[in-house]
Amino acid sequence: MYRTILTFWMLLSVSMNFASLLAQDQPKPVPSSQQPAATQVHEAKPADVASPDAILAATYDVISGPAGQERDWNRMRSLFYPGARLIRTEAKKEGGLYAAVLTPEDFIERAGNYFKKSGFYEREIARHPERWGSLMQAFSTYESRHDPKDPTPFARGINSFQLFFDGTRWWIMTIYWADESTQTPLPPEFLARSH
Repeated sequence: MYRTILTFWMLLSVSMNFASLLAQDQPKPVPSSQQPAATQVHEAKPADVASPDAILAATYDVISGPAGQERDWNRMRSLFYPGARLIRTEAKKEGGLYAAVLTPEDFIERAGNYFKKSGFYEREIARHPERWGSLMQAFSTYESRHDPKDPTPFARGINSFQLFFDGTRWWIMTIYWADESTQTPLPPEFLARSH
């Protein structure tokens, strides 16, 4: 009996010490005022997030402008759900493809540096959406120009938007895109509007 009680207390002591060690490895909660910007929610303009049309239009609008013009990055941040990602696919020099996964903050830093030197105007020319309940996926075909008066775009491609409706507003969960290339030209069905 004494041996059983002793064994029980030893096991209890070991398990409590193990739980204590595990608890020490857990990240401490961060007060909301100290959270990184990528996880903070920025207040959106209601008109920007009222519909899929609105949130896509706001996305193209906020990134477009002349060289040197600071974009309204808080407006852009307000479109994205916390933890959202932007994913660009590109060809590797040695062949094949890779995907660069960015947070909205990563995108803002990279694009912001580019926009200081280069004008950038992107517009949607076609869209193929599918919706089920609160989920929506839209293939949004785009054209990019350095100046809206340029006769031809310097790039075209498809932005694949994954959107979420929380019952009150729309959010961007992911923008996953690729530029058109000679190996992957845009087919006619993605150059005609379907919505």
